[in-house]
Amino acid sequence: MKKIIVLSLLILASCGNKNEIKQNAEVSCGQCQFGLDSENGCSLAIQIDDKAYFVDGFGIDDFGDAHEEHTGFCEVIRKGEISGNIKNGRFIASSIKVID
Repeated sequence: MKKIIVLSLLILASCGNKNEIKQNAEVSCGQCQFGLDSENGCSLAIQIDDKAYFVDGFGIDDFGDAHEEHTGFCEVIRKGEISGNIKNGRFIASSIKVID
């Protein structure tokens, strides 16, 4: 029985998403700060290696008021620890943690 449990755990561990991006990135409003124009209104985006992507999975106001003068994503670019995948030109976020 122990061998079956250990084997099952090893199989589950090996099935993790190997393409998942985990790194620090710039987080802000795609339209106001990164110059993206494929959506109307303000939307959360990240920038990795000078390429910006709209984010799915989190909203622009999930981290406070987007138009707050000193911390809002429409006003400033912030740093964040991000994880997720890029699919069809969008960042599918599994986690975003603002670090500044």
